[in-house]
Amino acid sequence: MKIFYRPEIDGLRAIAVFAVVLYHAQITVLGHQPFKGGFIGVDIFFVISGYLITSIILKELIATGSFSFKYFYERRVRRILPALLLIMLVSLPFAWMYLIPSHFENFSWSILYSLGFSSNFYFYNSGQEYGAIDGLLKPFLHTWSLSVEEQFYILFPIALLFTFKYFRKYLIHILILGFIISLGLAEWGSRNYPRFNFYVLPTRGWELLAGSMLAYLEITLGHRSKHKILNLILPSAGFILIGYSIFFFNDEMFHPSFYTLSPIIGVCLIIWFSQKDEIITKLLSTKLFVGVGLISYSLYLWHYPIFAFARIKDFTFSNNSKFECIVLILVLSILSYLFLEKPFRNKLISFSKISLILISSAFLIILFNISIIYYEGVKLKSRIHPFLWKYDNERKNLKLSFNYKNFDHRKNVFIVGNSYSDDLLNLFNNNKNLNKEYYFYVAKSENDEERMQFECFYFFLKENNQKCQRGNFTLLKEQYDKSDYIIFHFRRNWYYLTSWFPEITQFLMDDKKRFIVLLDDVSGAGILDTYLMTNNKLPLNNELIELEKLFYNLAQIWDKQSFDKAKKILDENDIKYLARSKLYCDYDKKRCPLIINGDKIYSDEGHLTNNGAKYFSNQGKKIINRLIN
Repeated sequence: MKIFYRPEIDGLRAIAVFAVVLYHAQITVLGHQPFKGGFIGVDIFFVISGYLITSIILKELIATGSFSFKYFYERRVRRILPALLLIMLVSLPFAWMYLIPSHFENFSWSILYSLGFSSNFYFYNSGQEYGAIDGLLKPFLHTWSLSVEEQFYILFPIALLFTFKYFRKYLIHILILGFIISLGLAEWGSRNYPRFNFYVLPTRGWELLAGSMLAYLEITLGHRSKHKILNLILPSAGFILIGYSIFFFNDEMFHPSFYTLSPIIGVCLIIWFSQKDEIITKLLSTKLFVGVGLISYSLYLWHYPIFAFARIKDFTFSNNSKFECIVLILVLSILSYLFLEKPFRNKLISFSKISLILISSAFLIILFNISIIYYEGVKLKSRIHPFLWKYDNERKNLKLSFNYKNFDHRKNVFIVGNSYSDDLLNLFNNNKNLNKEYYFYVAKSENDEERMQFECFYFFLKENNQKCQRGNFTLLKEQYDKSDYIIFHFRRNWYYLTSWFPEITQFLMDDKKRFIVLLDDVSGAGILDTYLMTNNKLPLNNELIELEKLFYNLAQIWDKQSFDKAKKILDENDIKYLARSKLYCDYDKKRCPLIINGDKIYSDEGHLTNNGAKYFSNQGKKIINRLIN
């Protein structure tokens, strides 16, 4: 069965990719970002992918009674890998020039996971919130969606072939059931595990299956809608639903969830009811929309690294710079489509030759990035400014006074968190006056190299030792029982958005424990390190002031999504909290200091140096006052 070309599908791709590009560009008009819902462009792509992939597989199954996995995956390789590998290769020298060692190492991990079709899991496990400002500085964050699609390409053909052979008459019922289950998981996950929900195939599958169901109905019926009135009205309704989502959705909504049905239904209406003479079909079939749709894959791949490196080079990243980048992205996308994508899809070029080129390129990329990881982000003195080198190993050499059982007449303050809890302990230990009255300690055992993680603390409270293999629960119980106060301090505010946190707080309240949450919104300190990397010199006094003002502005909006959501949850439950910027920034001067007396305050994006812990040690009193009053 022949697959007919539908230009309006490319038009839909054009809308999807421009929605995503404008969302990531963060274009502002009169102080407002009009494309806050542009992230739904990815959801549009998912529906289109589900529709096209299912059409290809089903038509081959019906026509031949079998399915060629070899041919199917050869087409996917020709389609996906050439442009992806090119952009990885092009990005490497810019990463070398601009990325500090820790960021370079993370960059390399993201590339390796992307090549393994699993970058969505990498970004989830690294704690990355999509839409958070720090994510805009990660050149390959956008590959999470490619990984979801690639996982779909691997699993779905097998499942569809099995169902077609043995349960053919129930195929549509199974597709509908899969759609309902996946949508239900997405709705539940958006409220309980929002980050995991965002990144994974099980909660994105319903969007792909929406397209699959359309493909099945079209093939089995032999046509799409023949209702003339609906064909005239519903594509426009679908267009309005998509437009509404782009302009009125935002990062604070639950997504994907029932709310996401709006753009998904919109795409489905256009795919199913579009006809040659209908106005939306005509619009989407124009040369402009079709042209952008044809280069949409290259456009999607190019846009994020270019925006990321531009932001790293210049944190101000004005609208003019954004438009210049968009022009560059368009030019590169056209070139890569014409001279890379099209030639590699040409069947006249043997797949063995293409495979040799792709395998060689992938091998070089893998080898290079493994080397970057092995050498911890390439800490060459020739690459890194001496001021960075000076503090490079400070966190490794951080010596804190961990007296795990040194309980005495003082009030015991138990600090629970990740590496930021070490920072807080260091800050408190530098305040001699506080140490006379309070004994500070972190959730860490004498035999463990790392502190007790948040999950282990949760399982400890649930009395479920089996769920956490690491950690000394006997010691943790003593630390908890002896505590008079508890401070929660993490790098990411999403810890407070998990389904676990309400349980933990209720447990503490029942136990009559007094506690406070320290919210993280000061993770922009890496701007100094980036300045040193890109300029290879210390900032002059006026430049330092500008950096500190910029840091202040970032502190107000950093991780805004999770900060606002976390604050709302804490307020609703009458839980005490304090923002780090209230401790580390000068709100009168609207600056957050980065260098004091010739020494760095932060060792990276937010961890304090020993100098920083000493400098801010007096601020420990603010935390204690907020905790006890």
